[in-house]
Amino acid sequence: MKKTVLSVVLAGTLLALPEVTDAALGDQTLREGMRHSDVVELQEALREKGHFTFHTSTGFFGSITADAVRSFQRSAGITVDGIVGPQTVGALGAGSSTSKVQTSSQNSSSASDFSRTLRVGDRGNDVVSLQEALREKGHFTFHTSTGYYGSITADAVRSFQRSAGISVDGIAGPQTFGALRGSGGNAQTSSRTTSISSGQASSSRSYDVEKLIRDARNLLGTPYVWGGTTPSGMDSSGFITYVFRQNGVSLPRTHSQYYPLGTTVQTPQRGDVVFFETYKAGPSHAGIYLGDGTFIHNSSSQGVTITRMDNSYWSPRYIGAKRY
Repeated sequence: MKKTVLSVVLAGTLLALPEVTDAALGDQTLREGMRHSDVVELQEALREKGHFTFHTSTGFFGSITADAVRSFQRSAGITVDGIVGPQTVGALGAGSSTSKVQTSSQNSSSASDFSRTLRVGDRGNDVVSLQEALREKGHFTFHTSTGYYGSITADAVRSFQRSAGISVDGIAGPQTFGALRGSGGNAQTSSRTTSISSGQASSSRSYDVEKLIRDARNLLGTPYVWGGTTPSGMDSSGFITYVFRQNGVSLPRTHSQYYPLGTTVQTPQRGDVVFFETYKAGPSHAGIYLGDGTFIHNSSSQGVTITRMDNSYWSPRYIGAKRY
């Protein structure tokens, strides 16, 4: 798997991770606090075993990953310490002896390489090619091409499909490949694509998802005011309850009150509410998922703003999503 150089800011210190080439899960011990493409591989291996349920593989070994490791270790009957060493790698059936996806530099990123329909859960060199083709179009922004078709890749496919005016389903088939090659596809208008997307989302909701998101975006820049519930100033829960109230949905005042309500979703879609655990145990912050790995929320430091789900601060604090 191709490794890339990452620079992260931790406790105010700039740390440069060394470049690792042709390495594999098991080449180093992984533990909480690390950020590396090996962690992506670990998270995907844990996902396959049913222990890592976070919506994306972030490459950051935070508390969610540590809990998933401990859960797997307990199920495997090995030492439960939340650290991934040789024993855990062996139990996962991963490591350098496992067949790995080739690096993108060894593969053409041309969409002409595709020979099968690709969807969430698929893995292989053709997924690397898909990710590289989407990256060239500006829709796949994850720091490395993993060769695994997870929610980040599905979101990138949907983003590209919307921009190309073709059916938006998150599945990469002949129509999507044709559009990636520049050979067209169905010449649908962007308004029709939006209508399809909105119709799919609203079929399980009582409100128009696209209007909800427009209303949320109209509040961009609104200042953060503790206890506020109006556009003149609002806090994070005030932002959520205000936007939903504008769309006919009445929610309780605080995150902890409305978190138990609604339908739990494993992979958030546009209009779902994503929750985070910050200064206290349980849900203490929330935002509205916009798709393409982003959400809109009211930040105490920035006011209403748009942030990526894989942000180094928010990603390890994500606890789930609800649909109302």
